[in-house]
Amino acid sequence: MQFLEFLPDTPLVSFTILILVALLVPPIFEKLHLPGLVGLLVAGILLGSNGLNLLDPQDDTIKLLSDAGKIYLMFVAGLEIDLDDFRNKKNRSLGFGVATFLLPLVAGIAVGRIFGFSWNASILIGSLLSSHTLLGYPIVNRLGVVRNEAVTVTIGATIFTDIAALLVLAICISVHQGEFTPASLAMQLGSLALYSFAVLYGIDRVGKAYFHRTGDEESNQFLFVLAAVFLAAVGAQLINVDKIVGAFLAGLAVNDVIGHSPVEEKVEFVGSTLFIPFFFVTMGLLLDIPTFVETITSPYGLGLTLAIISSLIASKFLAALGVKLLYRYDWNEMLTMWSLSLPQVAATLAAALAGFQALNSAGDTLLSEAVFNTVIVMMLVTAILGPVLTARFARKLPLPQQGRGRAIDASSDWDATQEGVTPHPFTVVVPVYNPLTTKYLIEMGVLLARQESGTLVPLSIAKAHVHMDDPQLKISLIQSQKLLKRAGETSHEFDMEAQPILRIDDDIANAIGRVAREQNASLVVMGWSQTTGLRARLFGSVIDRVFWASHCPVAVMRLLEEPINIHRLLVPVKAITPRSLKAIRFAQRFADTNQASLTLLHVCVPNTPQEQIAAFEQKLEKVLANAKLKVSSEIKTVAHEDAAHVILKVSRSFELVILRSTRRRTAGGLAVSDVTTQVVKKLTCSLVLFGEPHS
Repeated sequence: MQFLEFLPDTPLVSFTILILVALLVPPIFEKLHLPGLVGLLVAGILLGSNGLNLLDPQDDTIKLLSDAGKIYLMFVAGLEIDLDDFRNKKNRSLGFGVATFLLPLVAGIAVGRIFGFSWNASILIGSLLSSHTLLGYPIVNRLGVVRNEAVTVTIGATIFTDIAALLVLAICISVHQGEFTPASLAMQLGSLALYSFAVLYGIDRVGKAYFHRTGDEESNQFLFVLAAVFLAAVGAQLINVDKIVGAFLAGLAVNDVIGHSPVEEKVEFVGSTLFIPFFFVTMGLLLDIPTFVETITSPYGLGLTLAIISSLIASKFLAALGVKLLYRYDWNEMLTMWSLSLPQVAATLAAALAGFQALNSAGDTLLSEAVFNTVIVMMLVTAILGPVLTARFARKLPLPQQGRGRAIDASSDWDATQEGVTPHPFTVVVPVYNPLTTKYLIEMGVLLARQESGTLVPLSIAKAHVHMDDPQLKISLIQSQKLLKRAGETSHEFDMEAQPILRIDDDIANAIGRVAREQNASLVVMGWSQTTGLRARLFGSVIDRVFWASHCPVAVMRLLEEPINIHRLLVPVKAITPRSLKAIRFAQRFADTNQASLTLLHVCVPNTPQEQIAAFEQKLEKVLANAKLKVSSEIKTVAHEDAAHVILKVSRSFELVILRSTRRRTAGGLAVSDVTTQVVKKLTCSLVLFGEPHS
């Protein structure tokens, strides 16, 4: 194409093209109900030598970005493993992990030998089938069955399968690139063990000390995480182990350091937005379409593809069946475990690429192009089949009982779980920073505080940095005093004496959290701020950071009318958990003080057994009855696949919707939006986003 001649020969062109692909392609494929990563692969094919020839996989810039994406993909895979779930069910998780690793490993080795591959290549093929990527996690999360034991065990098993598969990869590549002797293998295993200990223990200890010293310096903490990841990757290469092994171990080590914090959100955002999409595009660039077509159409290639995919599906099924018999799970739990363990994306693709690019002294690759192409097909099949099956089987799982038979006390106060903190007097802190929303926020704070005979604390923050004689600070102080005066006037209208506080701070979110702690607040009521967009996602919105920093519940409000005029409340309830019960408790308090009616909306998937719906409604009725508040309440259940659509439709008859804040997860390194995010964008009535500390 002649227009290509006008493009400058600079790495900036390749980088710009990759940015545009990551921005535009995944949303298009998601609208077609296909995974975004499939779109990235297709884009790589179209932009490579088989299409427009805009990108060259051998270009140094592309190689660098691909390596960074591969490292980041495995780092995020380690970071996203829920270590708490693994610790809670470690024995059963290890049991399923061993079964779902060994059976596919043996099946893959058998296929490799049957099709004429060497023992080393066959073992690596088996390891490619042994790990799994939790693409179905957003589905089980949406259905409210994440805490079902079978799901928890499957999530916990990921840590074993990924580590074991990467260890096999490291040994196979080492054997392929050097002269194999028992002594060299022992040395390799010994150095790998010492390296793993150094990464897991060293990053954990140093990271916790560094985070403790840096406090709120999130930018430096983010850079520390990046440094840890790439240092671990470089360290892996120093002992002749593939860099993705180091990246995954770094993810596990950093997992304990940052926990569920704003830094984790930034780390995952950068990966899912930039580096990981670049990796998938590069995978598409490496595909030779004529060879790919020949691979899946020739008798040998088609046979190899069908054998690998069918052996994967069968061996994963047998592993889940064995665990079912051993731990006495029912069929729906077994089939859910099987479907969750089917998708082969993160570790599989990264390991396949590493094996495809590993050369020995003779210039031979460890994995042939036929196997590499087969792995791409396997990824596409399992990335679609796994989530489809998960959606089918997981909806039949019973909702887990919380606390192993311990009843949840719905009537308990929302801050009663704070050890050593007296729940009364009830104190509501209301940060005011927008003159247009101050009146409604203070009015809401007054209604809630007065209902509990509590205290209202309006808070205004004058933002400043180092110099207290900064003219801008003087202007901020004057504006803050005006806001507090207006807040006091509003509270007087409702016959309540406020206790205003003016704080000078360089960080609004931290200031709100600290004042709330100093005042022993029971609740923080704050106005809406920008939660989307590049700046908010990179640096965190004030809302996100207050949720992280606060010790007590936070109610973020977008009020379109005076709270005293709000009389119809809607609370969507996905599952009965301690956090969802506190959101219901908040709604009941407001409804009681404002003589409002309350509707609890439960959206279940189609074909949910009627007895399960009835049991869930009975639990909700018990929750409402235990609160001992005279509130007109009803429970509405709707069976529908799209929970966000139902909530938006039902909300048209209500004046206020109360949603619970939830953290977003990622799957295979690509961001997955949740129902709350969808509803917030389109809701046309007043809104309360209710969040617990660290929710």
